[in-house]
Amino acid sequence: QVQLVESGGGLVQAGGSLRLSCAASGRTFSSYAMGWFRQAPGKEREFVAAISWSAGSTNYADSVKGRFTISRDNAKNTVYLQMNSLKPEDTAVYYCAADKSIIILVQLRDTISYWGQGTQVTVSS
Repeated sequence: QVQLVESGGGLVQAGGSLRLSCAASGRTFSSYAMGWFRQAPGKEREFVAAISWSAGSTNYADSVKGRFTISRDNAKNTVYLQMNSLKPEDTAVYYCAADKSIIILVQLRDTISYWGQGTQVTVSS
């Protein structure tokens, strides 16, 4: 079992930055690929970014490429999402996710093994 707890959300002006953190429980964190998703009001949950267990591979949604960076610290059981140049359309609840395969995180959202509870990010114009 893996439990995920997100933090770092909040209110920021357009053009600002936030860093989200996701702390994972369990000794097998380093064997899981990790990802971030978001869901805006009235919209489906969408993929944002993912990182392989070794951090050797990353993947981003086109809408955040060049602005967001995913990283992980396996010694701290934590994955991060650095968000720069934020836009009002980035407003959403952001969720952390974990699975054994980065392919599942990127392509098979409905089968993802573990989800966090989410953290709200609001970008004002």
